[in-house]
Amino acid sequence: MSTGHFQEFEDEYLEAMYEFYEKDPEERVRTGSLANSLKISPASATEMVQRLASKGFLDYVPYKGSSLTDKGLEHGKMMKRRHRLAEVLLEHLPFDGNQHETACRLEHAIDDDLDVALSLYLGNPTLDPSGRDIPDIRSDLSDRLSVSSDNLFPLSDLEEGQSGEISIIRLSLEDVDVMAKIGLEVGSKVSCEGNLRFVNSGEVIQLKESLAKKIIVNLTS
Repeated sequence: MSTGHFQEFEDEYLEAMYEFYEKDPEERVRTGSLANSLKISPASATEMVQRLASKGFLDYVPYKGSSLTDKGLEHGKMMKRRHRLAEVLLEHLPFDGNQHETACRLEHAIDDDLDVALSLYLGNPTLDPSGRDIPDIRSDLSDRLSVSSDNLFPLSDLEEGQSGEISIIRLSLEDVDVMAKIGLEVGSKVSCEGNLRFVNSGEVIQLKESLAKKIIVNLTS
């Protein structure tokens, strides 16, 4: 078994433990309950729980169950955040597969840089498609997210006389043709004339508010 695969198993256990934590932060999780949640044998769960306890992620008491340490809580929370961000991302794509299973695979590919980038791209969502809370970004990344997003605004929020450069476009399928016709793309410089009228390369464009909200600009003036 590769180290990468083993790390993914550890991530899955800590993410599952975080789900129990969300329901009741004070209750210890019995190994049998964790095994049922992950659809694995109690023996396998016991072995992994002991391994995670030896690494400082869990506080394990035989016959009583486990609870997350501060270290384990941070890691489990991070994995759950990345899983739910992946589900939000899949909602923005023409994706017809199993959303949950695909998000389970994608979460392991999301590193710190991609966590920040996805948060910016998706508008730092607080709920996943099922209405569950998306945990806050890890504290050491929050400053990066804040600095990166300070000057980003939906095009719909620009006031008359303000200008910006398009940084992010979040399109649904029905928007693709519209955007192609009006010639807006990442890097386009636009200025606002008010009432959702914008100037791009000398041409005046009237946008619907629903579309202007999906276009994120870096304010330049």
